[in-house]
Amino acid sequence: MQRLTVKHTTTYTYRREVKFGEHRLIFRPRDSHDLRLLDSALTIEPQAKLRWLYDVFGNSVAVATFDKPSDILRLESQIVIDRYPLTGIEFPIEQFARKIPFSYPASEVPDLGRTIERHYPDPERVVTEWTRNFLENSGSSDTETFLRTVNAAIRSDFTYMERWEPGVQTPVETLKSRSGSCRDYALFMMEAVRSVGLAARFVSGYLYDPALDGQNSDVMGAGATHAWVQVYLPGGGWIEFDPTNASVGGHNLVPVAVAREPAQAIPVSGKFDGLPEDFIDMKVDVTVHSVHMLDSVA
Repeated sequence: MQRLTVKHTTTYTYRREVKFGEHRLIFRPRDSHDLRLLDSALTIEPQAKLRWLYDVFGNSVAVATFDKPSDILRLESQIVIDRYPLTGIEFPIEQFARKIPFSYPASEVPDLGRTIERHYPDPERVVTEWTRNFLENSGSSDTETFLRTVNAAIRSDFTYMERWEPGVQTPVETLKSRSGSCRDYALFMMEAVRSVGLAARFVSGYLYDPALDGQNSDVMGAGATHAWVQVYLPGGGWIEFDPTNASVGGHNLVPVAVAREPAQAIPVSGKFDGLPEDFIDMKVDVTVHSVHMLDSVA
């Protein structure tokens, strides 16, 4: 078990006061067997009215509405969680699913739905062919080995870069440039494993970097929201893969939202009433600390 504190601040600034439309905020993780939410606080400037709902994926969403205009919109979320990540070296995969290709049970296919389908064009089959490099020539490949190898190859063969502009690169763009952000990597891996019939979904959340607490670390992608992939394996369920860091099992990850594709898991989305040139800047600051480490330092 690891206790973590997360502070996530998003600040929008404008040249003049503008009116804000409805904003959807996905900051709050849901309690589960591997994550326990101990405390949470959400501060919004200017003041807003909040209502809460669960979206189609079961994510906890706060919907903010505003009465007054402002030249700044500041959203600050603070949470404290206990995380119980997967620690086993091997996944408890059902025997029939230990080799690719396999078919999901008929009872699960309707619920997995479009998480098995590819969502982005690959007209020249470049993503498909890249993925086949990690399959054995015999036509049957070990499922876990395949997933670990693909996960590690993205980390080793691609160049990580921060991108602050909205949206994601297409998987073909990421492969051709051999570079991308965490969300680009996550989408690329999703489409790669979907090409061999595996169900995958996008995860948005936070990444704990031990270097922030004075420990040695080569983690990439901290200091902002993070994105990774969950792959559904019969017997093991949804298993977390972070291609940005080649990690498996989510030992330093804090999942907040899961979705079929990246646009459905944006932490902050909304509109303002004004001219495009009224917008000046958006800044995002995320810090994740180990509570035990902070206590020992104090």
